[in-house]
Amino acid sequence: MNPYSHPAPQRPAGTRPLYKRKRVWAAGVALFAAGAIGGTQSAHDEVTAAQTLAAKPAATVTVTATATETAKPEPVPTVTKTKTKTVKTPGPTVTVTKAAQAAGSGTSHSNTSTCSIVSNSGNCYQAGQFCRNSDHGALTTTASGARIKCSYSSNAWRWTYS
Repeated sequence: MNPYSHPAPQRPAGTRPLYKRKRVWAAGVALFAAGAIGGTQSAHDEVTAAQTLAAKPAATVTVTATATETAKPEPVPTVTKTKTKTVKTPGPTVTVTKAAQAAGSGTSHSNTSTCSIVSNSGNCYQAGQFCRNSDHGALTTTASGARIKCSYSSNAWRWTYS
């Protein structure tokens, strides 16, 4: 029989050959079984994880407090005899010295003026410099003879023109 010379037998419409139907059924059953096994394994893993979390022992805290109080005698006042001695310390003395201007000098200032309060290095203060703690509120002059006062300004004690 030559397949080219004879027409192939016709099957009814909508049917498949028997060998193809068996393969489709076998593949369907295999997929269903694999899904069922995978689903049960997944559910088994979830149950195992939940049991593991539930099986962990919870931490328990036990607090035991004991208080003991011992009786102490009240303190008795002691009498001591002291001698009082009054010590007087002199406060800072502020003196301001102005030098006399030379005759005929007109508007020029004399460089011979002295300042009453000097820095630790021996120099006269200028306006804007910081004051020492011992100079708070004191008055003095600059080297040029201008009056300055130690006052609280800009969050610090500074020498300012008065």
